[in-house]
Amino acid sequence: MAKSSKSKTDTSHAVRAGHDATSAVRLSQRLTAAIDAWAEAHQTVRAEAIRQLVELGLKVAPVAGYGRHRNSSEIEAFAVKQITELLDPSLPPDERERRIRRLIDGPPEFCGERVDLPKRRT
Repeated sequence: MAKSSKSKTDTSHAVRAGHDATSAVRLSQRLTAAIDAWAEAHQTVRAEAIRQLVELGLKVAPVAGYGRHRNSSEIEAFAVKQITELLDPSLPPDERERRIRRLIDGPPEFCGERVDLPKRRT
């Protein structure tokens, strides 16, 4: 009896004509519980809920600016804004500035390792 010339790997991802693909994914317990709650609220089963949620997620417009290439000054300005919002407003201005610089520039012992900063001339 002759062996088939097709190997198992040739058909592992193929979809039979007229049938939808079946996919397996790993979900955390928390995410599974959230999906199950959504499925129950929409009177459907988990598999159908996952399919509908994926379709909804794919239809959502991308977040403005996501995937857009930014220069380092834009990124730094955004980081400063975010850090400023997180800092205690009762801090004196010089302490706020010191903390922002420390977070943006990093510890002094690593400044020489940063590839995004110009090298210091010694």
